[in-house]
Amino acid sequence: MILNYIWVGFFLLAFVWCCYQFFILGNADVFAAVIEGIFSSAKTGFEISIGLTGVMTLWLGLMKIGEKAGAVNMLSRIVGPFFSRLFPELPKNHPALGNMLMNFSANMLGLDNAATPLGLKAMKSLQEENRTPDTSSNAQIMFLVLNTSGLTIIPISIMVYRAQLGAADPSDIFIPVLIATFFSTLVGLISVAIWQRINLFNRVVLSWLVGITTLVGIIIWYFSSLPKDQIARVSSISSNFILFSIIIAFILGGLWKKINLYDSFIDGAKEGFETSIKIIPYLIAMLVAIAAFRESGVMHAFIRGAEIAIGAVGMPTDFVGALPTAIMKPLSGSGARTMMVDAMKTYGADSFVGRLSCMIQGSADTTFFIVALYFGSVGIKKTRYAITCGLIADLAGLIAAILTAYVFFS
Repeated sequence: MILNYIWVGFFLLAFVWCCYQFFILGNADVFAAVIEGIFSSAKTGFEISIGLTGVMTLWLGLMKIGEKAGAVNMLSRIVGPFFSRLFPELPKNHPALGNMLMNFSANMLGLDNAATPLGLKAMKSLQEENRTPDTSSNAQIMFLVLNTSGLTIIPISIMVYRAQLGAADPSDIFIPVLIATFFSTLVGLISVAIWQRINLFNRVVLSWLVGITTLVGIIIWYFSSLPKDQIARVSSISSNFILFSIIIAFILGGLWKKINLYDSFIDGAKEGFETSIKIIPYLIAMLVAIAAFRESGVMHAFIRGAEIAIGAVGMPTDFVGALPTAIMKPLSGSGARTMMVDAMKTYGADSFVGRLSCMIQGSADTTFFIVALYFGSVGIKKTRYAITCGLIADLAGLIAAILTAYVFFS
């Protein structure tokens, strides 16, 4: 129901603001801009869905090999003690546990092309245990919020953009981004756990959380010790090496189990095509509403109002220039990326706003896009509190990014 209100709200706010600009300010082009944005976003939604077909076909084919080779089941057993507490409604060693771990791992390594199909595969596995197919289950909400929080250890693409725009040290946002995205994920996990009454003080859960925190700390220490010009290169090489190693491990496991690798790949690949087609209406519905909201000028007006309000209470306003990225981030990944690039072009790649925009971009993922994509892939229409918890994680990432930026770059 909340998704319905948000969807309708985007359109109504856009229309009211367009009328204000047209009748009061005399902006005769505003309606044309909104309509053009709507049709353009509908085309983009279709292109994204079709563009996913290739990587979906590849990864679901490989995942089918991994399932038959026993690799996914092995991963399920490894994370079973921890995930069984976070996803108590799932049976022991359920295949979804391994699929989710693969998705989280790809996200942490910044491998978006691999993470999305793996996430859709995990969501489909979770849907098999969902007793109300049109309504998101507790397990699906937990999985989705952990995705929207976007824990990314290696923000390769952001560092590439910084290098292209002339940053003196493109990797100087590496540790601040890691700190911001870690807090986003932690708050997202806590918010869902409170809603679902999951005991995070359980000994097993605490030990895993401490272990993950320690791992993040070790990564921060290791990359802090590297020469700054090597951070991006080491990040890229390690991510791709790990990814290719996983593919080879699946294939070797299949050979060991003496399964028909080619036929297994084809069986999984067929699911990739079907899933890509199924998400088209859900994705387009969300993207056109976001386009109307953006092109009408509502977002710009909100940012201007925020700047005035923040200044009125005596707070520093030097972070306001990065708010366009923050507002677009839950709505559109490409839109937030555009805002990030625009901030670096306007203020400078090494400016406070330029760096903060990059940190916001890396602090969390695109909540509404992921909701439309993941829930749409399994036909879920009632999202319950998934969006609320996802936005709480986004807000935590934003606050952590701002505070960390003041510590590192002010």
